[in-house]
Amino acid sequence: MKKIISILITLSVMTFLFAGCGTQNKSSSTSSSETTLEKVKKAKKIVVAVDDTYPPMEFRDENNKLVGMDIDMGNALAKKMGIKIQFVSTSWDGIFMGLKSKKYDAVISSVSMTDERKKSMTFFGPYIHGGQVISVKTGNTTIKSSDDLKDKIVGVQISTTGEDVAKKIPGIKQIKTYDKITDAYNDLIIGRTDAVIVDNVVANYYKQKKSGFDVLSEDLTDEPFGIAFRKEDTDLKAEFEKAYKEIKADGTMTKISEKWFGSDISQ
Repeated sequence: MKKIISILITLSVMTFLFAGCGTQNKSSSTSSSETTLEKVKKAKKIVVAVDDTYPPMEFRDENNKLVGMDIDMGNALAKKMGIKIQFVSTSWDGIFMGLKSKKYDAVISSVSMTDERKKSMTFFGPYIHGGQVISVKTGNTTIKSSDDLKDKIVGVQISTTGEDVAKKIPGIKQIKTYDKITDAYNDLIIGRTDAVIVDNVVANYYKQKKSGFDVLSEDLTDEPFGIAFRKEDTDLKAEFEKAYKEIKADGTMTKISEKWFGSDISQ
């Protein structure tokens, strides 16, 4: 009799444990099926990656405060969506891998919407048009076009479309890669490189706000900038698109663009 009672107790305990496991698995399954948009709405916060070394789009000011056109735009979009935005400073060469591994929910960081990137991400945009140009030191008369980069040392930010363009220009003596575009400009001003290939928005910022730089008139590429999301997050993209239309309609985007560029270059 005692043996029978013992067996019944054991079976009851096992049934309870399995039932608990079933409930736990079901809960986990529900959690894992939650979309990024649902998670963002529940938390009332979105986590966004930026490379904070790309003035005037995203950079640190003299007080180490994160500022820039993309930062102002991101804050305005989040406000329209009724959520907070948390910017995470991330090195450019790992920024898309971090998006894929869900370290953050989106990338707002002057991302060129290339065909190659569209294979692994989805984009909202364009919100402005960029494009690669050539920066040189003021007074440099030896470089007037990309043809003159033969036998020259050219600086680029690693893993950018600027690096891609430089690799296609024949005759360049050396392509020096930098983690930060600011470091590329530091080397240009002290003469370690002959030119920098970079987005026009950055090149023009350095020409206007910093002393000692010129920008060649040749446009090497035309590159629309967009906000990058994981491929499956089309609903989150749609929310951003709706919010962007609102900040365009009410004049917010025009004010942000004029603040950083002196005119409205937004799309």
